[in-house]
Amino acid sequence: MKYRQLGKTNLKISEISLGTWQVGGKWGSGFDDQKAENIINTAIDNGVNFIDTADVYEAGLSEKAVGRVVKSRSEEIFVASKCGRQINPHVSEGYQPDVLQKFVEDSLKRTGLETLDLIQLHCPPTDVYYRPEIFERFEKLKDQGKIRNLGVSIEKVEEGLKAIEYPNVSSVQIIFNVFRQRPKELFFKEAAKKDVGIIVRVPLASGLLTGKFDSSTKFEEGDHRNFNREGEAFDRGETFAGLNFEKGLKAVDELKALFPEQQNLAPLALQWILQFSEVSCIIPGASSVDHVKSNLSVYDLPPLSQKKTEKMNEIYEKYIKQDVHQRW
Repeated sequence: MKYRQLGKTNLKISEISLGTWQVGGKWGSGFDDQKAENIINTAIDNGVNFIDTADVYEAGLSEKAVGRVVKSRSEEIFVASKCGRQINPHVSEGYQPDVLQKFVEDSLKRTGLETLDLIQLHCPPTDVYYRPEIFERFEKLKDQGKIRNLGVSIEKVEEGLKAIEYPNVSSVQIIFNVFRQRPKELFFKEAAKKDVGIIVRVPLASGLLTGKFDSSTKFEEGDHRNFNREGEAFDRGETFAGLNFEKGLKAVDELKALFPEQQNLAPLALQWILQFSEVSCIIPGASSVDHVKSNLSVYDLPPLSQKKTEKMNEIYEKYIKQDVHQRW
């Protein structure tokens, strides 16, 4: 495992960390506590020291699993959670300092931790970024010892640029992968100027970049890859990075042709992201121990050549850029 600094925090975190949206089972299936604990323990056994969760993941069961495992380990493990998505309807007016503080305190109870290393606003409506009183409340939470750092998880580059105007925002969680390349332009440069850490989420485009799907692949009824392809439930960009599934498969076929010796494209997709020094860590999800091991096999690969990297970028330009680049 290799480690990088998380922006202006004093946290040195694993390049490949762990996202826990589907850690207790596949999207749409029930939560399995033992499976969740096995996945988290396997990640830690292999050097992962940063775990990202959220209060809405499996209605708090993900936070509970993370807390149980972290408290059972002797290593220093940094825990990040998120708040805000419980607000219903999910509108700016629902974001109130007292409401958010209660969410943080509830997350502490579920995890059993005294302090969260990082709390992140969870993809709030754009208007929230223009309300300084929201960001000010987290300074109070720091003073109370309930959090160490504040970050945001965003949908759009523009939201990230606004968020990092607040000096207490120490990290931004953003979708970035071979099929969602816009953040590497202006946003990465501005974040680096302000020493803001970048946490990359949805690095495998909801599994599309593993290369294991085809036109006959079916997803469970409760899986967002089944019901959110057009953004019916939440931002479309969360599902297959906003890309039309069939067009995505065509792009993946070209990636397969570029790497004929590689049965699993996932570590290559992660390797592409790690080329960017502005990235602090990647938080791929895992619904099995094998997924954790797949993600960590990035370190078994030879370095990506400049020629192969350029070819990967050409595939993005050919199939994907016109559909997603300016949307997010």
